[in-house]
Order: sequence, then C-alpha cells, then structure tokens
Amino acid sequence: MNDTRLFGVRGWGSVLAEGALAWTGTPFEFIDVEGFDAPGPARDRLLAVNPLGRVPTLIAPDGEILTESAAIVLHLAELNPDSGLAPLAGDPLRPAFLDRLVWFVSALYPTFTYRDYPERWAPDATRQLTDNVDTFRRSLWKQFEQQTGKGPFVLGDTPSALDLYVAAMSHWRPRRPWIAEHCPKLHAIALRADALPAIAAVLERNFAA
Repeated sequence: MNDTRLFGVRGWGSVLAEGALAWTGTPFEFIDVEGFDAPGPARDRLLAVNPLGRVPTLIAPDGEILTESAAIVLHLAELNPDSGLAPLAGDPLRPAFLDRLVWFVSALYPTFTYRDYPERWAPDATRQLTDNVDTFRRSLWKQFEQQTGKGPFVLGDTPSALDLYVAAMSHWRPRRPWIAEHCPKLHAIALRADALPAIAAVLERNFAA
C-alpha cells in the first residue's frame, strides 16, 4: 500500500488532486468512493476521514488529512519544488498563480456544489436556482477568459496547476463545446493541458467517454 491515499471518484473534483499527484510523480493509492453522495458504505467510508463528505480527500504519509484541492496542490508543490506544479515563492508569477488558484476554488468550484444538488438548497425553487447558477458560472468563465493573456498557458509560457484546473473543469457544465465557442483562449489552453505528459493519462482516465 502506498503511503499517500486519495479518496475520489472518476470525473469528479478528485481529478484535480489526482492530476497534481501525477504531475509531481507522487505514488498514491486511489480509493474509489463512487456513490458517496448518497447514504451507504462509500459515504460512510468517506465520512470517516472527512466530515464534509467530499472529494478529494487526501491522507498524507504522516496521517495529515487534506480536503481542499488548492491546499493539496500547494502542499505537493512545496514538497516537489522542481516539478513546475506551481511557481515558487519569489517567482514573479507566484502572485498571479495564487490569485487564480483561489479563484477556481472560491468562485467557480462552489457553483457546482449548489447547482448539482439544488433540492438541498432551494427545494421550492430548484429551477430558478439552477438557471441562476448556470448563468453565473458562464459569466465567471467569460471573466477568466478576459483576464487570460495570449500565451499557450494560463501563466503565459509556463504550464502550472492552473492549466490542470482549466482542462478538468471545462469538462463540467457548461462543458467543452460552450467553452470553445465563448472562451477560445481557455479552450486552447485546455487542449494543450490535455496533452501534457504528466497529466494526460489522468485526464483521459477521468473524462474518456
């Protein structure tokens, strides 16, 4: 058994942590908890290590539990400073990286939490909630498109975990065809990230039809 364990589900948010682990060459055991979002053994197994009952959940070799993808990315980048997963402290790209990484997890990612289970948050207005969240999410992608330069990756010529986020999250609503039409720079970045040797297999495994 590997010292690092990742609880996840194919195609879910755990792909972000799985990609970061692969990028840094960190051996890990993948623990599939498909069905965790409903009562049952998978959910019980996940709740035992993460009271939020969410993926990704990573258990580090020292027993530390990390439950946020951005924290996992930053932790792995610190442990593997030559991996290129994130710009190091002192790198002029570091502030932009941190700002956009937190944007993904604080602005864009939460829209899926509320959109995917509208009955939990607005049982009497689920259609209104889903429509409003869908509209808001599309506006967030357009905002990110406007803030992205002309380089091949989010940070210009330097690939980073941000490109992993674009590649993975563009598979979720409103999905790649909409991204291609309305956010062509981000779509091009996603395609380049798909081909990065460190994460290509992870993305294929998670999103292949």
